[in-house]
Amino acid sequence: MSLASSVAPPRVMNIADLRRAAMRRLPRAVFDYVDGGADAENTLRSNVSIFDQILFRPRGAVASPRANLETTVLGQRFSLPFLLAPVGSTRLLWPKGEVDAARAAAAVGAGYILSTLAGTSLEEVKAGSTGTCWYQVYLVGGREVASAAIERARKVGYSALVLTVDTAISGLRERDYRNGVAHLAGSNLFRKLPYVWNVLAHPGWLLGYLGDGGLMSFPNVVLPDGPMRYAAVAAALEQSVVSWADLKWIRELWKGPIVIKGILTAEDGERAVDEGVNAVIVSNHGGRQLDGVFPALRALPEVVAAVRGRIEVLVDGGIRRGSDIVKALVLGAKAVLVGRAYAYGLGAAGQAGVARAIEILTADLNRTLRLLGVASLSDLDPSMIELPADFAPGRRRLAAMADAGRAMDGASEHRATDVH
Repeated sequence: MSLASSVAPPRVMNIADLRRAAMRRLPRAVFDYVDGGADAENTLRSNVSIFDQILFRPRGAVASPRANLETTVLGQRFSLPFLLAPVGSTRLLWPKGEVDAARAAAAVGAGYILSTLAGTSLEEVKAGSTGTCWYQVYLVGGREVASAAIERARKVGYSALVLTVDTAISGLRERDYRNGVAHLAGSNLFRKLPYVWNVLAHPGWLLGYLGDGGLMSFPNVVLPDGPMRYAAVAAALEQSVVSWADLKWIRELWKGPIVIKGILTAEDGERAVDEGVNAVIVSNHGGRQLDGVFPALRALPEVVAAVRGRIEVLVDGGIRRGSDIVKALVLGAKAVLVGRAYAYGLGAAGQAGVARAIEILTADLNRTLRLLGVASLSDLDPSMIELPADFAPGRRRLAAMADAGRAMDGASEHRATDVH
């Protein structure tokens, strides 16, 4: 049986099935790199479980045809309201994994976002895809190195730039330490020995990995001595913190849409608007950075209320079913990003696995909309969901602030009238 056939229905019915298939095929260090989160992984779990707290309120007796799933984000038309999120090092999951994921997205009219920390060059990924690709940028290597990558992305046709702002330092991903990822990526053979046996127990993966060049470097981060090595990532991130001031020089290089990824508060949403970006992504980095923050979906209403329609808002984190996508759209997201959901498919069976992940989410999405009684995304309405009483304190806080502001304006006008 081929790897592709191992993820064909009915064996793989949902994203959880793809996760189990990826777990079987990948060495523990590689699987846990994708599957794990920071510290106690509380945020990782709550990103997923938060969707269970939102209930649907469907409209009955509605005969709806197959739902229209098309949407427009940043003026770009997509057949589906979700994009494949930037996931670093996906070449670890499958040979030329970034190319396979981009092709799978293009085949159905979905968008694909390439990570700076991809194992395949941005030129090769773009050449392998006929679809819309965005480029996600870290400032690893410094301004000059990042500028070179941004210019390369512009030249080959990436249509939006995604700037990630939540990596002042890499989160503590305990699974990676326990699995010896740093030692496996290092050059000391003695230190590799306690961890290498699990790699050798997955010969199919190992042969593919070695055939694709073996130990990864990052061809989109070209340092004076060549592409950045895999083992250098953590230190490079800590030395390349993004600030709002960086938008000035980035905007001079990149004349297209700029998206800020890693927004979780009204204050940062407002700042993004003030800085003139085109969109924000409400995200806690998939629970891989600061543990104990709001799950992304719970932060979404606060950010949506803060930007007041002046820029577009997307969200990622915890998407495992099409119904999750619908809930995010009802709460104000223009579209969502899916990361682990497609990465599990890639780890299980390459492009065929990504295609199956997209197929699952698309079928879920269509079914959910029809059962809600709507024919298109534009028909979704906040009255179609029920939120827990404590779900959106951010929205209530912003309403109170707006009321206070209006009261202060009224008092000022009254005092001005008295003076005159």
